[in-house]
Amino acid sequence: MTQAFASEELSSDEAAAAASSCSREFRANPHPVYAKLRETAPVCPLSPPHGVETYLITRYDDARAALADPRLSKDMYGAIDAYHRIFGDSSIALDDNMLFSDPPKHTRLRRIVGNTFTPKRVESLRPRVQKITAELLDQCSASEPVDLLPEFCFPLPLQVICELLGVPENERTQAQEWSSTVARTGFGPEARKALELAEGNLRDYLVDLIARKRQEPDGALLSALVTARDEEGALTDHELVSTAWVLLFAGHKTTAYQIGNAVYHLLTQPEQKRLALQDAGATAAAIEEIFRFESSVENSTFRYAKEDLVIRDTLIPKGALVQISITSANRDPEAFADPNRLDVTRPNVQATHLAFGVGPHYCAGAPLARLEMQIALTTLFGRHPRMALAGPPEDARWLTVPFPAFRGLAELPVVLDPS
Repeated sequence: MTQAFASEELSSDEAAAAASSCSREFRANPHPVYAKLRETAPVCPLSPPHGVETYLITRYDDARAALADPRLSKDMYGAIDAYHRIFGDSSIALDDNMLFSDPPKHTRLRRIVGNTFTPKRVESLRPRVQKITAELLDQCSASEPVDLLPEFCFPLPLQVICELLGVPENERTQAQEWSSTVARTGFGPEARKALELAEGNLRDYLVDLIARKRQEPDGALLSALVTARDEEGALTDHELVSTAWVLLFAGHKTTAYQIGNAVYHLLTQPEQKRLALQDAGATAAAIEEIFRFESSVENSTFRYAKEDLVIRDTLIPKGALVQISITSANRDPEAFADPNRLDVTRPNVQATHLAFGVGPHYCAGAPLARLEMQIALTTLFGRHPRMALAGPPEDARWLTVPFPAFRGLAELPVVLDPS
């Protein structure tokens, strides 16, 4: 187990150095570092391992404003040199989507996805999500320790998003393996090679799947996007592949880690678990607080400054890359009372937390994530009310991949029925 920072007794320089280097200690427990940066360097210049200078925003008010600031561009083609240095060449073909674009292109792509990825379509999945959840739990041993991440947390949202897109059942495991490689890859020649291979495989797979949907439409979301491409000319071929990619990848990875985070924190705080599971309303409110307390999205995707701008008296020069710490903003004491305490009865948290972003890039998959979380937690704890961690809570291993994109556990060993 990686030794995490034990307290918030860090100097400003130590905090900045930890965030810059993405040290394993920082990745295991970033909260003390973010607390120090909010206090002493809320807009902090970093020199990360990828070698591209960035600015990290950590306070809530600044983060909320920056997420919707049109001066901070999401179109990474506008910062192509920095993009190449961080991600290499292989990612470009998969990043031609609404997540990495500005208006008017973003507006067009978001409208197309919104017209097909509707609340009605999401709600229609409820019985299927419930069935998948039950089937996955049926396969888990109740008496022996089981790692919930590979056995439950990941397969659930993966199967759901694949069902939504129309990915054949016998092809889903391979899609998850490629997505997992992309999510966990760090830096260096070997890591870059693994990333390029996984992204190339995913791209080739999606091109083939789209061709099959064109020949045999099935009414699923990907078929609807193919129809929009062919009948309306609303998407280019690259945009269609890239949109399918971002829905597949973002549609399961973040929810998987979020379910794991929720289970872990509820198991370590029995009174919060009791309050969270009293009824459907209490569970819905608890889920929003868990999104705030331990969001699976630690940092927003990169933005770059289209012009010189000043935040908190810090000049961010034109062309500089900017990261916005969702994890830090959601624990800012200026926005949330006693922010380091999980309080599932906290009022109005859904309207204030930044787990799904804010503004034009607010997460299109938020309704699906909420649906999956609600069914996963109520079914899991309903079946196994005495479930317990298989080891001491302090031994939990968090992701330490040297890039602060996801905040989640590396494993979640539990015993479903300790009796």
